[in-house]
Amino acid sequence: MRALVFDSSLSYQPRHPDPRGDGECLIKVRQAGICATDLEITRGYMGYKGVLGHEFVGEVVEAPPTARQWLGKRVVGEINAVCGRCDLCLAGLSTHCRNRSVLGIADHNGAFADFVRLPAENLHALPDSIDDDQATFVEPLAAAFAVLRQVKLDGRKWVTVLGDGRLGLLVAQVLQTAGVPVRVSRPQAQVARRQPELAHHRH
Repeated sequence: MRALVFDSSLSYQPRHPDPRGDGECLIKVRQAGICATDLEITRGYMGYKGVLGHEFVGEVVEAPPTARQWLGKRVVGEINAVCGRCDLCLAGLSTHCRNRSVLGIADHNGAFADFVRLPAENLHALPDSIDDDQATFVEPLAAAFAVLRQVKLDGRKWVTVLGDGRLGLLVAQVLQTAGVPVRVSRPQAQVARRQPELAHHRH
């Protein structure tokens, strides 16, 4: 198996696929997206070392006996592998599980590889109407939708999204489809950084 591994520096190296744990499926990665989190990890974020990547689409090639229905399915996956037993899991806050591993971010090799493993309960089958390019956006889009659960937006005249990066634009689209008037503001620091580049292109 080939994998893009971060360990103080990035290297492209052959590796054996991680063995499947109980209840886990092995997924052949079709495509993976690069997230700003991946770039921050290479600058020291989370102290993570291992295979990067958490935005992906793939095909299930191995499954435990209890999850044979996933074999051959084209899937995306939730990135938090949780214990289901801690107080936060039992309170319905499993994405904050005290014992979780996070795909390509914390204690769990990620999707910049030929194969990745995830618990069967983390998988979501994709309809044929969603192509692989679109599917790689499912994970960040799910993060954008979390805003609707976390923030009470009823009755607000305007919501301002600070930042016009990929996630900022996804959040803006989610808010707009929810009927919330939204505007996107580029932080001044980003404007200042881009001015020399724009000046260069004018010549």
